[in-house]
Amino acid sequence: MEEAPPFFRCPISMELMEDPVTISTGVTYERKNIEKWLFTYKKSTCPATMQHLKNFDLTPNHTLKRLITSWLRDHEAKTPAAAPQPCQTNAIEHEKLVSLLTSIDSTPFKVSSLKKLRSILENQNEVQEDFVRSGGIEALGRIMFQIVSENTADFTTFQACKEALAVLSILPPPNEASVELLLKPECMKPMMIMLQRGSAEARLHTMVILLKISKTNHSWTHAIGEQEMDVFRSLLELLSDEISTKLSSCSLDVLLEIFAVSKKNRQKAIEAGAVCILIELLPDASQRSCEKILLLLKRLCEYPEGRSAFADHGLGVAAVSKKILRVSDLGTKLGVKILWLMCNFLPTEKVLDDMMAYGLVKKLLVLLHIDGRSSTKEKAMKMIKLHGGVWRKYPCFPCELKDYLRLMNHS
Repeated sequence: MEEAPPFFRCPISMELMEDPVTISTGVTYERKNIEKWLFTYKKSTCPATMQHLKNFDLTPNHTLKRLITSWLRDHEAKTPAAAPQPCQTNAIEHEKLVSLLTSIDSTPFKVSSLKKLRSILENQNEVQEDFVRSGGIEALGRIMFQIVSENTADFTTFQACKEALAVLSILPPPNEASVELLLKPECMKPMMIMLQRGSAEARLHTMVILLKISKTNHSWTHAIGEQEMDVFRSLLELLSDEISTKLSSCSLDVLLEIFAVSKKNRQKAIEAGAVCILIELLPDASQRSCEKILLLLKRLCEYPEGRSAFADHGLGVAAVSKKILRVSDLGTKLGVKILWLMCNFLPTEKVLDDMMAYGLVKKLLVLLHIDGRSSTKEKAMKMIKLHGGVWRKYPCFPCELKDYLRLMNHS
């Protein structure tokens, strides 16, 4: 169908009007949209001109309604049955996209425009790429940044930010240029606010975006500068989210990605209290989450600050020891590696006492009976060789291990 004349469309929603009404400034709107503006949002200005209204009278525009009805009737009759050619479709979609992007900045009804934008972009890769090329990320960033100002942040602003995040979350994995835009304060500061104060849905949209960013080869903690501690604190708080397991799982995935690329990331996470939080999540974690948590702990315990935080936590050894031989082969491998790091680099008296008290030493004995050679078995042997002399003083030290130590001493 041919594009409708601009004055047939409501300035608020950009949709064809079904019940046009004119206000005191002479501008015509769809009735339901202007009623929401005036009576729900309690505004006293004209959305299009921002002039102050002398009254709130809504006068039906019967002439315009007849013109719209006549135009629809004529153009529906002329619409060909054949589908438009792909090139025509692309041109039409691009025109719609540019028109919508142009209007989004100026319209006070950003939520409805953003929802329309999302419906256009969903499951259409070519249109999504066109959106990015046409400055879409910058436009969404301007909308989101409004919540940073306390003077303008209200429910409507938060809803607009949420819808903008929803649009960003469906875009394809970002290229280098897109990552640079997403890491600018216009996008990052609102995302941090949403992680801390947004709804579960808004937080999930934000996490999806952060996960896509974290999977790029980009030093994003350098780019976000002073916000990096807020990022880590927000991610760690969401790990224990009891409302959405999907949200907490996504947070684990983001942390795994950003820990993998930089030593600085891990040290900042340790500073933000990551070791303590991960230890406390471990006892009740599902198998998949447990493996992720153990991998995060292993990466943090590779640094002196991480090992110190682990040793200072009263349940660190107990939580990890319990998971060895009970979760999976990967869980056992990671658990042994964590405790091997502690035995090798920070074998405090309490750490060694806890290893005996919480059953790690008996589990090391089981690991010695694994057929063949493995890095896990070798670490178990080294731990016993290093600290067997301390552990054998305990009454509960396994007799079989006493014989094993005796043989090692004679060999």
